[in-house]
Amino acid sequence: MQPPAGSQVSRVPAQRTPPEQLAPPAPAPAPARPKRRLRTVLAVVAGVMALLCAGGAVVGFVLYDRATAPDRSAPDVVVVNYLQAVLVTRDDNKAALFTCDGSVPTMDDYRDQIVSREQELKVAFSINIENVVAPKPDSSNAVVTAVIRRSAIVDGVQQSLTDPWRFELKDQNGWRVCSAQQM
Repeated sequence: MQPPAGSQVSRVPAQRTPPEQLAPPAPAPAPARPKRRLRTVLAVVAGVMALLCAGGAVVGFVLYDRATAPDRSAPDVVVVNYLQAVLVTRDDNKAALFTCDGSVPTMDDYRDQIVSREQELKVAFSINIENVVAPKPDSSNAVVTAVIRRSAIVDGVQQSLTDPWRFELKDQNGWRVCSAQQM
């Protein structure tokens, strides 16, 4: 179709821009990211599990500590535990848990006498702790008395000796034996 007369439109054919001069085509829109619900759920579950494990470790430590800590709650209990450690199991490390300064020389000497006598007679003494009496202690000091019975069969005859003892204790983050005297 011809342009109307008097129009200013030229009769030059339309020119096209060569393809190498065209602007690059707009990139296609990025595909929508998949929702990361699974990753979020796994992260939350892992966090909760980590907290539960940490809490379990703390509870386990506290229970273990309470179960293995020596009982120093009462003077009479401490004396019995101390005598068991010194005379029966002869474990100085355990005995030290129940003393003020690591050892009580008079009890160490008494134990050495028992060991010497056992070797001399070629017998093993049975040690019993009896008649443990602990009057009500004051706030930080206590006195406990106990009888230590040594028994053995010597030459086919059951023999037994008793030795009364007096123990002085102090409350130093739990009761501890500070001294012992044979009465």
